[in-house]
This record gives sequence, structure tokens and C-alpha cells, in this order.
Amino acid sequence: MTAQVQALYDFNGEPGTTEMSITCGEILTLLNTDIGEGWWEGRNSKGETGLFPAAYVRKLTPEESSTTTAAPAPAPPRYDQAADDWSDQQYSAGDAYKRTTSHDDTWDDDWDDETYSEIGPGAQQTKSHNQHSQLTPLPGMPISEYNHQMDDATSNFSMQMGTVRKPKFSPSSKISGESYLLATLNVEVPDSEKVYIVQDEEGFVWSPIAQPYTVTVASPKKESKFKGIKSFIAYQLTPSFNNIQVSRRYKHFDWLHERLQVKFSLIPIPPLPDKQISGRFDEQVIERRRVQLQEFVDWMCTHPVLSKCEVWQHFLTCTDEKRWKAGKRQAERDNLFGLNYCVSLVVPEKALLQSHVDTVTEQCQTFIGSMDTSVKNLSAMCIALTKRYQGYYKNDNQKIGEAFYGLGNALSLDEGSIVSTSKLTSAIKQTGGAYIEIGKMYEDQPKFDLEPLGDKFHLYKGIVGAFPDALATHKSAVQKKRECERLTSEHKMEVAQLNEVLRRTDVVSYALLAEINHFKAQRTVDLKLTMQKFLKQQIIFYKKIVDKLETTLHHFEE
Repeated sequence: MTAQVQALYDFNGEPGTTEMSITCGEILTLLNTDIGEGWWEGRNSKGETGLFPAAYVRKLTPEESSTTTAAPAPAPPRYDQAADDWSDQQYSAGDAYKRTTSHDDTWDDDWDDETYSEIGPGAQQTKSHNQHSQLTPLPGMPISEYNHQMDDATSNFSMQMGTVRKPKFSPSSKISGESYLLATLNVEVPDSEKVYIVQDEEGFVWSPIAQPYTVTVASPKKESKFKGIKSFIAYQLTPSFNNIQVSRRYKHFDWLHERLQVKFSLIPIPPLPDKQISGRFDEQVIERRRVQLQEFVDWMCTHPVLSKCEVWQHFLTCTDEKRWKAGKRQAERDNLFGLNYCVSLVVPEKALLQSHVDTVTEQCQTFIGSMDTSVKNLSAMCIALTKRYQGYYKNDNQKIGEAFYGLGNALSLDEGSIVSTSKLTSAIKQTGGAYIEIGKMYEDQPKFDLEPLGDKFHLYKGIVGAFPDALATHKSAVQKKRECERLTSEHKMEVAQLNEVLRRTDVVSYALLAEINHFKAQRTVDLKLTMQKFLKQQIIFYKKIVDKLETTLHHFEE
């Protein structure tokens, strides 16, 4: 007997591909389970065949009928999980990041945000799980918005079942940094890999980039593998220092981002574009993602530390498949991460005054809280106003235009032979046409001002949102220092040991102060240019409207 499966969740297949849409509860005939990357092939009741995620269905037993309701199951995991060789990760306090599996690099690029754990079977789970599985992503919905909906359902479910999902990844909370602070980590860092912190008129800063460079993200194109079964978008990156183009998928950026988060606990990492549940191959979605990837790349290139770190350079320059995998695994075995990375830092010999450091960090924390609210409001404003431009404002102007054009049509029915009346009718019709064109101008305008503004504040929203982790990491180091001071006063720690802890805590403080000053300098430049571009585009836009209306007015003066 041919095996059958039942859909546990809705899945919308991408048009023009071999993917097939399935609906929760639907019974499918299983045709092939050897497709790879977590995909199965099946046939629905209409006789249509296609691919769907294996994690979105369950096999039916011979005793079960086609009317069987869906059994409880975990929330949708990443359907390429079986083939993922980069994100099967585990972390332990004070230990280096370790690999748990070793497979080929073949997981899907947009379904790697594993947010929920599997829940054991049980009859009481059915009601809550059904509420969970009925949440279907809208076309083009970012995965962050979908996960927000899923969180609501999952939180209710967890309260009933007593199940709490651990976050996939939280390096700053996992790495205590004691091995660095207590000098139990002894690693020799080559001079070429050392990072210097210097003092200038602004305070303590990262040593400037010796050879600045840029990287262009361009030419996103749809590619495929497995003889066209699996499709993806590849972006071409070209560094200015060698002009050699490399091709990177979103999954590669995602891997890089996680590695950077692990390695640099005192440096906020710029965010990537939101992951998309659907509409991944829509041209507007692809272009918007390219622009936001360019923002990510620009920030990396201008950061004195991130711009020259080994994993970033490998990402930018490696074109050979074997060397790429070898470098990737070397990065994953790197034990200089978290506070351990501070072994690489060379700071001024002067000891820092703790009261000064406390004042600066407290001011930063207050500022970051206020900045976080501001950038979120600005991001939301850009999204809301874009919708208004492309919806209400466009429609309202076109309604005005259609009304004037209708008046012109009515007048044309009673023109007779009076020439002046004919000119008036024409002018009124042209007024209608002008407002219809203005409506189209409103529809097109966001891509020139609101979307670039929103992309810049998407970047700042991510960076500002990551700053509290850096501040918390520094605070933990200071608390450890005070604990050691107490132990020394109780004669439980040698003075020499305490002095080493004090010196190393100062290194951590120097790093945080340097990053705060870099962020201050960078945002001053960024926000000035961003606001100039935004206002210039607004002026051009409204001048076009004025010019259009003035031209229309002249028709009534002829």
C-alpha cells in the first residue's frame, strides 16, 4: 500500500517552482522521500504532484483513515534541519564553541530561524497546537512578524504544558569570561592580529583603519541546485581592495552574523534583513534585502575591528569551495570569543578610574534606552507612511483627478461651437490628468526617501538593540573584579592575582569605551548624510508636484 501523510501546517509553494502548496489536515500520497534537504514529494487529491517540507507532515499508520485529524506536533522547525551543517551548535560557559555535527553545507537560506522546541506527545496538547498551526504567514511577511504571532500561541501553550523553549542562541549570557579575567587563558596572539586602542581628543578609540575599503553588494540573481529542485538567491560582493567578485547566499550572511556575535561580545553587530517566510523571489523583496545587506556590509567596512577580522575577510575573499569550508570550520573552532577576545587587545598602560567608567556606562545605558525607542518609532513611521503614500495618498489624488476628468467629459457634451468653452473643457480634463499623475508620483516616491530612511533605521535599530548585551558583559566583568577585591580583603586571593584581574578588567572597559566612541562618531556622520538625502528627495518630490500644478494652471490662462 502506498504511504500517506497528513499536513500539519499550511505551506505556500513558490509559484514557478516544483514546490506544492499544502493545507493543514490535507491527506497526501507520498511518492519520494529521497529528494534531500528535508523535502518530500507527494500527490494531493487533485492529482497534482510537487515538493513540500517533510517537517510539515506526518506519516499515517495503515489503521488511520483519510479523515483522521492532525495529531499534536511541534511548531514548524527549519525544514532543512537534517542537512544543516553550520547551525547545529552548542555553547557552554567558558568553553569554546564546539561543533556537534559534520555534514555538507546544504541547508535552506530562509528557514533557519529555529524558534521553537519539540513538544512531547499528549492528548491535552491538541487544542493549543491547533491554534498554533492555524497561524499562516501572509505573502511577503517577514519572519520576525510571523514569529511574533507564533510567540503568542506558544506562550499560552507553554503555560498549560509547563514547557519553556530555551533561546537558540545567546552568547553573551553563556560566556562568563572568567578564563580571561582570572588569567587562566594563555594564548599567544600574533602581532598581525592584535587590535590597538589609542587616545585622541574624543577619548579612547579603536586605532583607525590603515587602508579603508568598500564592498558593493549587487546583481542578486536566482540560482538553483539539485537539477532545479531547489532555488535560491545569490548576491555578488565585490571588495574594492581586489575587485574579485564572490557569490554569497543569505544563509552565508546568517552564518557570518552568528559567528560575529559569538566572537565580539563587546561590539554590537549590525543586523541582517528580516528573514522572509514567503515572497522570497519577489523582485521588490530581493532588492530591499540587497539594500539592507549593503547597509550591513557598509557598517562592517567602516568598523576598525570588524573590518579586518579574519572571519569577515574569509567571507569577502574566498572563492574556492574547499578553502571556504576549511576556513568556515576553522572559524567555528576559534576559542578567542566573548571576553577571551580581549587577549588580542593592546590598550594604554594608564589604569582607568572606575567612577569615570561607571559614569560613562550609565550615561550610555540611558541614551541607548531612549535611542532604542526613537529608532523603533522612526522605523514604524517609515513603514506606515509608505503604506499611506502607496495607498491613501495615491488613491485620494487619483479620485480628485477622476472627478475633474468626469467634469470635463460632462462639459464636452454641451460645448457647441464656442471656442473658449472647448479650451476650458480641455483645461479641466488636463487638471484631472495632472492629479492622476500626482497620485502615481505618491506611489513611486517611497523608494526615493522613505524606504532608504527606513533601511538606515533598520540598521540602527539592530545595533542599538544589541548594545545592552555589550553593557551587560562589561558589567559582569566589573562585578567579577569587585568579587576578587573582596576575596583579597579576606586574604583568599593573592594581591598579584588581583592586580592581574584589575588590569584585565581595564582592558574590557577600554574596549567598551572605544566602541561607545566609535558608535557616537559613526552615527554623527550617518545621520547627517541620511537626513540630507531624505530632505533633498522630499524637496524634489514636492517641487515636482508644484511644477505639475503650475503647468496645469497655465492652461486656464491661455
